[in-house]
Amino acid sequence: SFCGVAIGQRPRCTMSPKRQSTADEMGSTETKRHRVVDTSEVAATMTTDEWRTLQVGMKELWPQPDYMRVPHPGNKGHTSYRDETFELVTRWMDETRISYRPHAKAPGSKSHVRYEEYSRATTVGEALVLGSWPADWCWDFERGYIKAEGPFRDEPLDPSLVPEGYELTDVDNAVMQWYRRELAKKYGLELKELTEGKGNESIIMRVHRLVATREARRILAECNNENRRVSDADFELVLSHWGFARNVTRQNVMQKDVKWVWSDTLGLLRDRTGDIHLTEATHGYPQVVEVLSRWLTDRLPPEARDFSWTSFNLNKNYAAKIHRDGNNFGPSMIAAFGDFTGGALKYFTFDDGKVDLDELEAKKDQAHELDLKNGLALFNGNTAHSVNDFQGTRFSVVFFTLGCHAKMKQADREKLQSMGVKPPKADEDPFKIISAPLGERASRRYSNVPTPLRTQLPPFRFWDKESLVAAPRQTQSGEAAHATSPATSPTVVKAVPPKFFKTPVPRMPASQVIEVL
Repeated sequence: SFCGVAIGQRPRCTMSPKRQSTADEMGSTETKRHRVVDTSEVAATMTTDEWRTLQVGMKELWPQPDYMRVPHPGNKGHTSYRDETFELVTRWMDETRISYRPHAKAPGSKSHVRYEEYSRATTVGEALVLGSWPADWCWDFERGYIKAEGPFRDEPLDPSLVPEGYELTDVDNAVMQWYRRELAKKYGLELKELTEGKGNESIIMRVHRLVATREARRILAECNNENRRVSDADFELVLSHWGFARNVTRQNVMQKDVKWVWSDTLGLLRDRTGDIHLTEATHGYPQVVEVLSRWLTDRLPPEARDFSWTSFNLNKNYAAKIHRDGNNFGPSMIAAFGDFTGGALKYFTFDDGKVDLDELEAKKDQAHELDLKNGLALFNGNTAHSVNDFQGTRFSVVFFTLGCHAKMKQADREKLQSMGVKPPKADEDPFKIISAPLGERASRRYSNVPTPLRTQLPPFRFWDKESLVAAPRQTQSGEAAHATSPATSPTVVKAVPPKFFKTPVPRMPASQVIEVL
């Protein structure tokens, strides 16, 4: 799905003065009408055989976009345009340069006559004057009939964020009026929903988040009525609809030459001014937060039932480079979803915080490899970790606690609890389930927190997703729910930390619960 603005920034739009030359260049409306008639007469003389001759080699010279090779994700018809098409066409401007495939449409139809007329345009502004509209641009672009060269806006022009004094062009107005109606129709939303309650997010991001919320509301109702868990499929469905932001701030996870990643934070956050608050999206889409929370609390095993968190990090389609999280309090839960291969979590339990990350990366064969697609892991984000390369669509969610959580407002704590989040107490021991990270840095961070028997705890835990679902369900109080049939408790396997291995550590199996001592 297409996602909108960079976190912490308002959309940057290339604001050029309103183009006045197009109508003058193309002539008056009356002149244009006569020209269309003249062109229609010429186009009507083209025979089908002549047209077929002109098509030889054209598909190779004018290919469809690569994403059109994949079946429509919603199994919808050919007039339900792809999000990738919306993402491009909604950023076109009056002066965006375009070129049309010659004689792309077969003679004998009105579409042929229209196409022969407007395909003479060399800019989007000219195409509009010659009688084509945004729906035509989408149709033609998805079939390889248009090549667009730019310039493009950085983000779609949002009417609520247009700078004062900027005069909208005819192309601006045509695009904005069209794609709001088109998006509302495509996703079954009321037009007013697209703007009511909208925060600092693009219209198209707003649409996807509203759909994610609609699905989350349905899932929660079903779970309540049927007394069932939030399933992995439920979780993945909500994430697949969510409108992710282009996050430019997570420099520590970005691979070389990457400028942004699809990543959002829900729950508690400290902004650049130092203010601690719930994110705007947390207030705007509480049902999504509740689905995420219930997925975790529905399957927490007894040994992790006291796990607490304040925030969620939602990620899509990027493999994080080796890094250490700098502002976490205690361990994090992490799991991955989607149709992908690869993408395991590399976890460097022997990291003491003193070794350069590049040196650690050279020892990646000694790191544990956790299959997050098939499992749930509890690990220390402050310890070095990375994500293996993958193919396909991969979502991941990290449940973590903000380092300054003790300073959160009581109203925010209560809001989180109402959405199923379990924030820790201000003086809570963060390492009751796994041990603290190695090194002096970790010792200083948690010097004021009591940690009895800390050294006897494993450095991480890993549970197979299927085993968690097979186990008795945990209630809100943490007690095991009544099982209708004998459930097989997850098997616990002990393993040796990787620093004792002289040969590469084998990949963690996804069929058992792993407890490392």
